Amino acid sequence: MTATTDALAAAVDTENAAIFTYGVSTAFVSAARRPTVAEYVAAHRVRRNALVAALTAAGVAAPEAAAGYTLPVDVDDSVTAVRALLAAEVDCTVAYRALIEQADDATARRAGLDGLTESSVRAANWRVALRDSPVTVAFPGRAGHP
Repeated sequence: MTATTDALAAAVDTENAAIFTYGVSTAFVSAARRPTVAEYVAAHRVRRNALVAALTAAGVAAPEAAAGYTLPVDVDDSVTAVRALLAAEVDCTVAYRALIEQADDATARRAGLDGLTESSVRAANWRVALRDSPVTVAFPGRAGHP
């Protein structure tokens, strides 16, 4: 594997974890938030499938989704569900920033930039829902950055 395919595989893993987190959180979010959750998980599936296609085109097997993932917070109500969704989006920004930094071709870097942008917007929307401040962060995707 190369630095690019390693970063693509890491992004696939992160997308699979985000999809799992959205699945669990759906049971706890309010009915008013379910359309947003459905939209966002669909976007994660599209992004994950594009990453898998890129790995396949490079002749590398994409990592399989795990049977389950450890959630970043215990989800037991609507607030903790949204906190878990925010954490999943932040994790995605970290994976996509790493893809941008490690990719050796423009197509993979573009996939990283698009993924970083989309996850950053979703994270901002979850921060709004949580009334967190600031809503946006400078340099999204920096490891250890909320």
